[in-house]
Amino acid sequence: MRQVTAGQPAGPLAVVFALGTAQTVAWASSYYLPAILAAPIARDLGLAPTYVFGALSGALVISGLLGPRVGHAIDTFGGRSLLAISNLVFVAGLLLLSMAHGVAVLIAAWILLGIGMGMGLYEAAFATLARVYGTDARRTITGITLIAGFASTLGWPLTTWLASEYGWRVACQVWAAIHIGLALPLNLSLPRAAPLDQESQLNRGSSQRSGRQSETFAMVLLAYMFAAASFVSSGISAILPTMLVAFGATPAQALLAGALVGPAQVGARLLEAGWLGRFHPLVSARLAMLMNPIGVVALVAGGPFLASAFTVLYGAGNGIITIARGTLPLALFGPAGFGRRVGMISLPSRATGAFAPLALGLMVEHFGSNALWISALASISAFFALLLLRAEQTT
Repeated sequence: MRQVTAGQPAGPLAVVFALGTAQTVAWASSYYLPAILAAPIARDLGLAPTYVFGALSGALVISGLLGPRVGHAIDTFGGRSLLAISNLVFVAGLLLLSMAHGVAVLIAAWILLGIGMGMGLYEAAFATLARVYGTDARRTITGITLIAGFASTLGWPLTTWLASEYGWRVACQVWAAIHIGLALPLNLSLPRAAPLDQESQLNRGSSQRSGRQSETFAMVLLAYMFAAASFVSSGISAILPTMLVAFGATPAQALLAGALVGPAQVGARLLEAGWLGRFHPLVSARLAMLMNPIGVVALVAGGPFLASAFTVLYGAGNGIITIARGTLPLALFGPAGFGRRVGMISLPSRATGAFAPLALGLMVEHFGSNALWISALASISAFFALLLLRAEQTT
């Protein structure tokens, strides 16, 4: 059921374009920034690149801790203003980062960026859409992930060019300007959510009380599933080229196979927007969790010749799970209290995503290519967790 919005609500396509573009800017200027700028920042500050990546890990933890509070605020007031404020926080963090000459300012900048990420990335965007469109938000959630899926594809070349031509400090300042000139106006163009009336709040409270036990069980299962998926996604992304070479691929083959991850993610999201969209999100989520294990089996059986098959399956699974972070809680619990639930469910996944690159990197050192089997077991355990969930709402 679509919820009523105040003022003159924009059409779904306009909202998808605006929020998807703003999300592209947010992801490209935060999560994907160290991949390009870690080396020049570390070199300029006289640090090891691990300091920059460690700062990103800390920012991810901060963003996860903020999730439940941010979600509750969106549930209550809507997400338009909060997303706009996140742009200003991103600007402050990026400008502070551009002025860093030591560890203290570097850490302070990433604390601000972590706050911005907690207020302005997917979970906040999903909650905003659920607040505006209610149970009809699935297509808009899929739509913004289709657009923002190009954040690295567009952001990495732009950041690389800016850093090479003008330096990493100017690159940060340009991203800050893009937030002010593009992302902020787009977030401000989003429709306002109507205030919750007293009756809807009472209904929400009684519904939550009546289904508390089953809801808590379902939330624990979802939290585990997304934590496992985040561990696999973040960990394999960090070691993918090295892992493929360990399986016998040449560096060129590894790079070619790795380049297929992005298109596979987008292709899977298009499939979710079309054919899979006719089914309950549990169906697509379960399929997604099986893709990495199938890819691992193919890679072990076929060696470097099936490296591309592995990366396509891995990327497709990632693409669908990203959408499921919004659509699955919405389908299971409904739009009431959606933001708070998603924030709580996302807490463990932020933590596993933050330490997964280090953890899988150590596993590769000790177990070699067998570390991929550990990722496959994590995905399979998440699949079985999803089997325990029912397709109907739990409240």
